[in-house]
Amino acid sequence: MNRLLSLILIWSCTIAAAQTDSSFQFVKTVKGDIVTFTVDNLDYIYLLGSTNQVKKLNPNGDSVAVFNNVRRYGQASLIDVSNPLKVLLYYSDFATIVVLDRMLNVRNTIDLRKQNILQVRAIGQSYDNKIWLYDELDNKLKKIDEDGKLLWETPDFRQLFGEALMPQKLALDRVYMRHASVLYDLRVIARTCFVIVARALGSTRFPEPPELRELEHRTDSLRRSIQP
Repeated sequence: MNRLLSLILIWSCTIAAAQTDSSFQFVKTVKGDIVTFTVDNLDYIYLLGSTNQVKKLNPNGDSVAVFNNVRRYGQASLIDVSNPLKVLLYYSDFATIVVLDRMLNVRNTIDLRKQNILQVRAIGQSYDNKIWLYDELDNKLKKIDEDGKLLWETPDFRQLFGEALMPQKLALDRVYMRHASVLYDLRVIARTCFVIVARALGSTRFPEPPELRELEHRTDSLRRSIQP
């Protein structure tokens, strides 16, 4: 019921925006038990399902590729599609990165445990086709190649900043989890609808979300608490 209500609200906002901006056009409804999704720079959509299946859809919403090796590494924790020719899947339970090609065939697997990297909180591709990752145990940003070889790393961020760092998206997710409820979800949907309609009417500036302000407040409090 809650999911249905959320879909109805989002649909209503999309219709309202479409009435003021002809660039909004309904294409297709994608159904399924979807855990998360992301979009690459060619507008291809990647769906991660609860069974750990990854499905790639073209801009029209048609399925063009599927990664179905769902039992080997457990549940995928992160997916990076910044390079459509090199999709990264990270499995935290096995500290393993699976590298897929554009048709979601396995190109390579990287076992980070061989480099003693056991707790990664963020991954991403570098401009030179290497892989960035944030090692939460060492509090370091590290760069590796496709063989898993460590190429470069920062100093311990705790020595530089006096505290452990956390990727902002993960930190915001934790703020969300502290407030998670049906009412809170409705507030998030309402704010999203407002932004969609406002952008369609030409607005370009919007206030920061309250979650970001709460995150900054908690960060400032942490800094004050560790100062001598």
